[in-house]
Amino acid sequence: MKMKSYDDMNYMEMDVIREVGSIGTGNAASALSSLLGTQVRMVLPQVTVQDFNTALNTVGNPESIVAAVMVKMSQEINGIMLFILKLDLINDIIGRLLDHQIEDYTMLGEMDISAVNEVGNIMISSFVNALSGLADVEVSLSVPEIAVNMLGGILSVPMAELGYQTDKLMMIRGKFIIEGKELDSDLLMLPDVESLNYLMKKLVNNNG
Repeated sequence: MKMKSYDDMNYMEMDVIREVGSIGTGNAASALSSLLGTQVRMVLPQVTVQDFNTALNTVGNPESIVAAVMVKMSQEINGIMLFILKLDLINDIIGRLLDHQIEDYTMLGEMDISAVNEVGNIMISSFVNALSGLADVEVSLSVPEIAVNMLGGILSVPMAELGYQTDKLMMIRGKFIIEGKELDSDLLMLPDVESLNYLMKKLVNNNG
């Protein structure tokens, strides 16, 4: 049966997305370990479909400032990938790569933004590569864009893009473990509904 929204995903389809999350997590941990020069482990992510307000409260305070790296997917799958970074994760990244810390987002310099963008790109690419491999689909990614805004403003971007199709968000939530310290990992995978149907058919057929 054709899905009209993320809510229509059944247990088997959610389970396949969890498998994508598991493979993507492993890929990301390896790439980040190389980039940061230390072992990075990642807790296996939870995959959920949530409405806008629930997603806001899951990630944090709607009015808290966060950074986010966004890319658009095209070719066989169309949609958006969004990776959210809080200040503690940003400071861990730039502390290791650039040997300094910031007190707030206004202090982000050009090199800091480049480092944050690279981590976001690694996270997103790792999951998209896992998706492409399991579903046997071709996905092109746009150049990553970084934004700093209130969490509510950040999450409203994909809702504005896809709002006519769905009022829900697909979240892949996990944690980085870097030298014993746990840091949140919040990734949103948002194919449009037509792509979602195509993707689920390919994933379930290839991995059922």
